Amino acid sequence: MEKDRVIRMEKNKKGLRRGWTTGTCAQAAAAAAAEALLAGGLPRDRESWTVTVRLPEGQPFALPVWSGTEAERDDKGRLTSVTCAVKKNSGDDPDVTDGVTVYATVSLLPEDRIEIDGGAGIGRVTKAGLAQPVGSAAINPVPREMIRRELVRLKEAAGWEGGFRVLVEIPGGEELAKRTFNPRIGIVGGLSILGTSGIVEPMSEKALIDTIEVEIKVKLAEGRRCLIAAPGNYGLDFLREKWGILPRDTVKCSNYIGETIDLAAEQGAEGLLFVGHIGKLVKIAGGIMNTHSRQGDCRMELLAAAALRAGLPGKRAAALLDCNTTEDALQSLSAEERGKVTASLLEKIHAYLKIRAGSSAGPRMRTGAILFSNVYGLLGMTRYGEELLEESRKK
Repeated sequence: MEKDRVIRMEKNKKGLRRGWTTGTCAQAAAAAAAEALLAGGLPRDRESWTVTVRLPEGQPFALPVWSGTEAERDDKGRLTSVTCAVKKNSGDDPDVTDGVTVYATVSLLPEDRIEIDGGAGIGRVTKAGLAQPVGSAAINPVPREMIRRELVRLKEAAGWEGGFRVLVEIPGGEELAKRTFNPRIGIVGGLSILGTSGIVEPMSEKALIDTIEVEIKVKLAEGRRCLIAAPGNYGLDFLREKWGILPRDTVKCSNYIGETIDLAAEQGAEGLLFVGHIGKLVKIAGGIMNTHSRQGDCRMELLAAAALRAGLPGKRAAALLDCNTTEDALQSLSAEERGKVTASLLEKIHAYLKIRAGSSAGPRMRTGAILFSNVYGLLGMTRYGEELLEESRKK
């Protein structure tokens, strides 16, 4: 293959380095092992050993082979198994799998079939609704096809009429997986082999939104019709302490309020309840459906507007604009004023959630929100909040 036709990892438009996925690593490691296996041994020059594979859209991509071992020979001395490894490079994307080594052990099979499984450090699927059946290794469909396609190409080129068994492993994967979403979505014992394009786009919001979609699918596959979503750990802790609702029974939606509503509606959820700190969910009262500060930070303005709607004097409402945090603002109000301002805020939150849910694909879905404070605890619920809370606890 001509060198200038092989794609390289260049920076994106933001000047950030791209990387390659665990799926591409597994594909390349399996291809390198199969090449050596069919050739009867590892290449002599292993210092500059590279393997060229094709990404899902067909682009050729060359990666360095980190290591190779002639794993097994038969009683006649013929090579029957090879293990190769490729290192993950996430570019400038913050990723716990950056730098992990993905191993693939490829063995010959007399039958014309290709078996792909996961070993040490690769998670196992324990819940329905994921990309693989319960009990399978957490190697997603696209990486599986990437591996299969490479092995078919190699065996046809070599005239091998049998097949291959592929075992993918990531040393240390079980410990690293504790820092991922895998335990929440029912993948236990290790990491997942992922990637739909083969390339890691740095700072990808798509990966986070894809994870939210997976969590929604898993919860619905468990028989839930109404879902609880929390932006982060504050909400998850409040749910556990207030109602005994565990993180595994919720969807962690980060800042993506609007996308979570869209995805839940598209997947057929009947209800969706957001539970979060007032400092996060207050933004919904202004129609802000991505609560990251770079998207909009008008917490005090929204509280002041709620105070005016609640009938507080102009000076009392204006004083909220000088508060540093929503907790400071709440403490500056009397108990009666807090109740009125919170009620006004919840009315607006309800209205904007309803608008977004009504414009989402799929059937109309009830939405609600519960606000809390670290100082005052439960502040209030929107319309449908209490009934959604009860329904979401049922399967």
